[in-house]
Amino acid sequence: MSFLSELSRQYIDGEWLTGDGEWDIIDFNPRNGEKLCSITVATAAEVDSAYRAAERAQPEWAGAGPGERRAVLERAARLMDERHEETAELIVEELGVSRALADHEVHATGRLLRAAAGRTREAVAEFLPSLGDGRENRVHRLPVGVVGVIGASDFPLAVTARAVAPALAFGNALVVKPHQSAPIAGGTLVARIFEEAGLPAGLLNVLITDSAEIGDSFIEHPVPKVISFTGSDRVGRHVAAVAAGLFKRTVLELTGVSALVVLADADLGQAVGAAVHGRARFHARHGEAAGRILVDRSVEAEFTRRFTAAVSALPAGDPYGEEFAVRPYAPESFDGEDEAVRIVNDSPHALSGAVHTADAERGVRFACRIPRGLFHVNGPVGRDDPAETHGGGSGSGADGPAAADAFTTRKWISVQHGRTVFPF
Repeated sequence: MSFLSELSRQYIDGEWLTGDGEWDIIDFNPRNGEKLCSITVATAAEVDSAYRAAERAQPEWAGAGPGERRAVLERAARLMDERHEETAELIVEELGVSRALADHEVHATGRLLRAAAGRTREAVAEFLPSLGDGRENRVHRLPVGVVGVIGASDFPLAVTARAVAPALAFGNALVVKPHQSAPIAGGTLVARIFEEAGLPAGLLNVLITDSAEIGDSFIEHPVPKVISFTGSDRVGRHVAAVAAGLFKRTVLELTGVSALVVLADADLGQAVGAAVHGRARFHARHGEAAGRILVDRSVEAEFTRRFTAAVSALPAGDPYGEEFAVRPYAPESFDGEDEAVRIVNDSPHALSGAVHTADAERGVRFACRIPRGLFHVNGPVGRDDPAETHGGGSGSGADGPAAADAFTTRKWISVQHGRTVFPF
């Protein structure tokens, strides 16, 4: 991990700098307590420097055209593939997770980068009819400008990339504040990848700091127009309140528990497979883990029997091992669809969910009763498909197609062809 010392600094305007704060953040392995590195925190003055650098760099990037932006994102994706081993090792060391989970996160991040590269041409104009003679309307998608990103402690690399990649694709610049427990994987590692991919200086800045040092300056600074936050409901509410007072847009992915629902007519073999996969795959460390498994009482006994047998066969052991899996919780139960909907909606910020039923259209009707943007019928709770979007529900983030709404703004332009006849 020799490169840890290189990445344990602030990254502002293309320069790797030592923070100016008066204390250090200690990055350590939570599994064994081993110190990985120490990082002098960034100050409010450095927050200002980072945002000003992003503000200076963004107009040229927005005007560079989709081809140049796409090339940078594709190179970043290739670098993620080439650096897979050392990146996964870093995630294991910094987060204390299994190697299998780290491998999954690195693969998912590469897919996010490639998906964003393919979306660089989406910010184009729509041509709409007008009631006036000789007039047309055009709606252009323009970058918002500068985005502030507050990262997460779980899946930090993928969570940061999920905001950074589409924001860059649409012509924005960013300042990222990673979570204190994942300053490298969720912050400076991303900066290094994009630096080597040829991203111009100033477009991506990373500050490792704490609210005790900078207060709300990261949110309140006048430059960022959008604040993206992933984390707890409590902190998310504070971020939203501060941003709203300044008329800033927020993209919030808040803590919640996703549910997998098994209706009475479900294929139990398929449902059990999805339930075990959804709970064990993420080691219960992700908002798309099947944190709640809800089963209609009429099939509860049979489902539980099959589920218990499947769970008992899961491997357990050293989290550094390739085949390690965490054993999921036992199912809960409900009586009828209405009660299932009520239980699912008790957790308003869950990222996604799933329902299993023999009637796919019944599943669609069930999904439409859940007020969040992503729900699966007869599938697992989460798939990490960049083509899918969590947008549309309170506190469920914005990726996939919803990223365009998060990181662009609509500009309506009316064009008059020919002369207008005025009444006076």
